[in-house]
Amino acid sequence: MEKEKLRLDKYLWAIRLFKTRSQAADACDKGKVKIGGDHAKGSRNVNTGDEYEVKTEAKRWVIKVTGLLNHRVQYSEAIGYYSDITPAEELDRIKFQAAVFNTGKRLSKQGRPTKKDKRDLDAFMD
Repeated sequence: MEKEKLRLDKYLWAIRLFKTRSQAADACDKGKVKIGGDHAKGSRNVNTGDEYEVKTEAKRWVIKVTGLLNHRVQYSEAIGYYSDITPAEELDRIKFQAAVFNTGKRLSKQGRPTKKDKRDLDAFMD
């Protein structure tokens, strides 16, 4: 049985943890991808059963490789090639962050002043 060789950066891109392959390679270079606590290079070969700790902008993933995927497919297919074993406390932290996240919207229900409001305000100030 011939073993298929697959680079780590290409695998992370294919399972849609990163939007581009260069982002996946940069994450590997910057030490944001670890295997067993050690930094993993982008050129490392991926094997079924490996567990990786991957830090993306949104969350810290802990994934286990269940299958090798060397080309990008839609998300519904890609999730079959890894299992998400992220600890529960990390998932709770993400939910808490989402709950307190500032949406950037104004708290008042009124919104921006209209032209009429500005004219009224100018008339009031004069």
